[in-house]
Amino acid sequence: MRDKAIITSALPYANGEIHLGHVASTYLPADVTTRFLKQKGVEAYYICASDDFGTPILIQSEKEGKNPSEYVAYWNKRDYEDFTAFGIDFDFFYHTSSSENIKFVQYVFDKLNAAGHIYKKEIIQFYCNNDKKFLPDRYVKGICPYCKAEDQYSDLCESCGRVPDEISNPKCAICGSIPTKEKTNHYFFRLKNFEDSLSKWLDKNENLQKDVKKYVQNWIKSGLVDWDITRDITWGVPIPLGEAKGKVFYGWFDNHLAYISSSIKFLDEKGINGKEFWNAADIYHFIGKDIVYHHYLFLPAMRLGIEEEYKLPDYIPTRGHLTLQSKKISKSRNWYIGLKEFLEYYPADYLRYYLVAINPYSQDDLNFDWNDFTTRINSELIGNLGNFVNRALGFTKKAFMGKVPEPDEFDDMDKDAEIKIKKMSGEIETLMEQNHLDRALKKIMEFSSFFNQYFQHKEPWKKEPGTSTCVYLSVNAARSLSILLYSFIPNSSQKIWVQLGLQGSVKDFKWDSLSNLEIKPGHCLGDVSPIFSKVEQDETEKYKKQLGPSE
Repeated sequence: MRDKAIITSALPYANGEIHLGHVASTYLPADVTTRFLKQKGVEAYYICASDDFGTPILIQSEKEGKNPSEYVAYWNKRDYEDFTAFGIDFDFFYHTSSSENIKFVQYVFDKLNAAGHIYKKEIIQFYCNNDKKFLPDRYVKGICPYCKAEDQYSDLCESCGRVPDEISNPKCAICGSIPTKEKTNHYFFRLKNFEDSLSKWLDKNENLQKDVKKYVQNWIKSGLVDWDITRDITWGVPIPLGEAKGKVFYGWFDNHLAYISSSIKFLDEKGINGKEFWNAADIYHFIGKDIVYHHYLFLPAMRLGIEEEYKLPDYIPTRGHLTLQSKKISKSRNWYIGLKEFLEYYPADYLRYYLVAINPYSQDDLNFDWNDFTTRINSELIGNLGNFVNRALGFTKKAFMGKVPEPDEFDDMDKDAEIKIKKMSGEIETLMEQNHLDRALKKIMEFSSFFNQYFQHKEPWKKEPGTSTCVYLSVNAARSLSILLYSFIPNSSQKIWVQLGLQGSVKDFKWDSLSNLEIKPGHCLGDVSPIFSKVEQDETEKYKKQLGPSE
């Protein structure tokens, strides 16, 4: 682990609201990791931006009678507000349509072109004679040639998930007319030239997930295909060549370069040399499994093509998709839950806790289930964590007037409890560094469960010898939990901190201090009240109907 880090996550597409599926695999794990790194004393920054270009945005803005700039500006602001309400704490949230990113994208293209990694080629593309425009990607709809599903986009069948070589029965998505095929010149990136250098990078990077590396290496062995980086539309980063007037870059050429351009802008404005910082830092790109190809092949190849002027990522944490009640989330089919709506009914920490708890560090899909959500919040957050904290602090208020007592001599059970506290920082740190956030959270809850049982076995309410020691250790365990949980459920973590009567914010206390017994005899607690409220089953059923799709 370096003493500097830049954390990014797949850029949210500025074309609609953020839903639960978006945050589960990318933004929440990235946020949890950034908070942890900062606790560890790493100079870490979480950088993100809205992905502003592409045909879907142009189509939707045209439908709504807005220009694309206005359209993406609205969603940039809305997405940032929704992320913030969920506790996603970006250090900087920018946009790919920024002047800085446009300039940087064109700079990268010029360097790649000068190095011989770009070439021009004539291709055949659909053209609408009615609308007088070429029809890339989502401007064409038709029948999937594989599963025969109707009304599918030419670049992706949402029914079977495959990318058609050519859509059947094509129609213009704007006017519905049958397009013709016309010639146009496009620019291609020589991805196949980087097969050897990509293989070497994958071989030497031990931080990448082994299963992901394996099938990416299989892709390389089977032969890579050069990338068409051109779109014949008006909304995008203009290709900086006189002969390419009216053509823009394909979104996947420009969007991930915003990781760099946004970071450089943010750091430079802080008085930090952005380029030097980037190349001296651990670089994290948090993604979902559907964009592995782009982040393991296209993105590093482009950086290699400009002679690794900006270093390649050290970590690309990749997770599976979130399903809803075991069915694939789909906005177009109204099978999703909007993040903003969900947070109108439940605290952000409930959702943060649940999504981390069910989300392994793998490409396996995870499932949001209403009954499981209700059970876990009630039994784990409330029945375990909330119960211990309220019990320990409440008893201290009642039996000792809120003042932590002087401990007696430790017996074997007390010594075990002390060892638990002293070992926790190292045990959880290892799992967090390995990106096993679900395992780390599980171990934290086991720590809470241990102290619940410890408190129960010691029976301090009987006021027998050892009562003071039990209270002293339990209050310190609650302090440890507050620091441990900050990355996962920051609002609840701070509530525990305040009830402990501790000053400032829990985020300002370094990770290693959580294994110290820093609450001393004589310390006075703050006001104590339950941290969480029970999730009622009948309320869940009601909210379930209001929040989203019904089965």
